Amino acid sequence: QGLSFHRLLGSGGNSGFSSFPNFGIYVLLCVWDSEKSATDFFSKNSFFEDYSKRSSEQFTVYSNLAESHGYWHKLQPFIKSTVLTLNTPVLVITRARIRINKLFSFWRKVGHVSQSLCNSKGLLLSIGIGEWPLIEQATISIWQTQTEMMAFAYKNKQHKEVVILTRKLNWFKEELFARFVPYKFDGFWEGKNVKDILQVKL
Repeated sequence: QGLSFHRLLGSGGNSGFSSFPNFGIYVLLCVWDSEKSATDFFSKNSFFEDYSKRSSEQFTVYSNLAESHGYWHKLQPFIKSTVLTLNTPVLVITRARIRINKLFSFWRKVGHVSQSLCNSKGLLLSIGIGEWPLIEQATISIWQTQTEMMAFAYKNKQHKEVVILTRKLNWFKEELFARFVPYKFDGFWEGKNVKDILQVKL
């Protein structure tokens, strides 16, 4: 009840940014009509309870959409409900369906960007995820502030190069870019309390 969109996503090796899958980490992305609907699901749903029993740890982020462009399987699943400021923590989802005949050129370039992303100032957490290995790819990243995220997006040399190549080589059949304001964290990530890792003042 209250669920309008969901995807169960796998992850890749090397923090998710690899063409080889990681069979140990999965992401459940959901859009709810209210936080109560979400918490009811987490506490009562048999599907989620089964996954919980199979998990050594879980990490949950609650967030509100600030802006979204593009489509996910021809849908725009997110509804804007807040605004971003330069000093606001931000969660970013990027998602793309890669053209079959562009797979080699895409994966040949994306590794350099993922390496520079992991070393970026203000990055709190990031992982590469996807619906289908190699073809339908996405990333989730959480940043200390919007300013630091934008510095990576618009000033990082490797990222700027990939953005240019994306348009020049027409890599994607479909793409989506969304920014959210996270307001609540729960659980553990790699054995550490998420709130300690993120150090975000909510």
